[in-house]
Amino acid sequence: MSAVVGARMLDGVRQWLAESGTEPTPARVAEALRAQGRVLGDTEILGAAEQLRSELVGAGPLEPLLADASVTDVLVSAPDRVWVDRGGGLELTDITFRDAAALRRLAQRLAAVAGRRLDDARPWVDARLPDGTRLHAVLPPVAVGSTCLSLRVVRPKAFTLTELVEAGTIPPNGDGILRSLLEARLSFLISGGTGTGKTTLLSALLSLVGPMERIVLAEDSAELKPDHPHVVRLESRPANQEGAGLVGLDDLVRQALRMRPDRLVVGEVRGAEVVHLLAALNTGHEGGCGTVHANAAGDVPARLEALGTTAGLDRAALHSQMAAALSVVIHLVRDRTGRRRMAEVHVLERTASGLVVTVPALRWGERGFTRERGWSRLNTLLAGGGEGR
Repeated sequence: MSAVVGARMLDGVRQWLAESGTEPTPARVAEALRAQGRVLGDTEILGAAEQLRSELVGAGPLEPLLADASVTDVLVSAPDRVWVDRGGGLELTDITFRDAAALRRLAQRLAAVAGRRLDDARPWVDARLPDGTRLHAVLPPVAVGSTCLSLRVVRPKAFTLTELVEAGTIPPNGDGILRSLLEARLSFLISGGTGTGKTTLLSALLSLVGPMERIVLAEDSAELKPDHPHVVRLESRPANQEGAGLVGLDDLVRQALRMRPDRLVVGEVRGAEVVHLLAALNTGHEGGCGTVHANAAGDVPARLEALGTTAGLDRAALHSQMAAALSVVIHLVRDRTGRRRMAEVHVLERTASGLVVTVPALRWGERGFTRERGWSRLNTLLAGGGEGR
């Protein structure tokens, strides 16, 4: 857009459109400019119309970043601090907002699009936009200095295992292990930190489930996109402004059990739903899976124990449920170059004390997985549905 159409002129056009209640079409923008005594060419008018459309309907200055197929995350920490992640770590972009008020307006508008409230009385929001993009925003003074906006782009179609091998997420020949895990109908969790690719890998694996199987997903935010013909999606819901209408993940898991799932999947185990999930996997629901935040595969039992304790399940009972319900933990990491990769595979074993621990079975090596002491146990488990590799 021409520099002639500056910020002050756009403010005038924006006010005129708001007062007249019209859409920012090129014709209406031209009319608004004429009302201000401005006569501009078609190029300038179209540029002004596009900028206003982006501000009023799209994602404003962030539109080009969200349209970039390589971008997975857009993070805004200040009007002049817009970062992106294209899979190789965070990069500072040259995108800027006019001022802090413009950034706040965008965050509030996106929250409204998601059907959520974002204001001084409720200064944060965690929601999903209609296109699947995950939105998180925090307003000042909770966010010190400036509105903070985080957008996680959800790919419309799941990666294939072959693509993940080519991208270096799965080691050479590692896809064979994962296929055998699915064929054997083992229950498993994918662990890792934020942004390590847990959801991406889980979507890819679910895409390989037999077409005659019924997959029921329970998620806080619908992010899993398996390429599969029979998927039922359940999504949690926050309470409304009166505090009513809350639907939690634990509610979804209970409902999912009544929907005849061949594969029960919890997008992320993070609360009381762990009790219902473990109970379900102990009552004939083989092949269930999900993701969990953990710094290492060995930390997963402690993580589940903490979640189960807050849900009222005592330690001994939870470890008994865990021992019978889960077989494998797949752990993902993000290395110093920003690359997401599958670091190790552990099997679960119960110690003489009755507590569950994970035992390394496979670790990432230069040419593929290297076998650890838990390999014999994993190979036996895999042989239940296909030849162990």
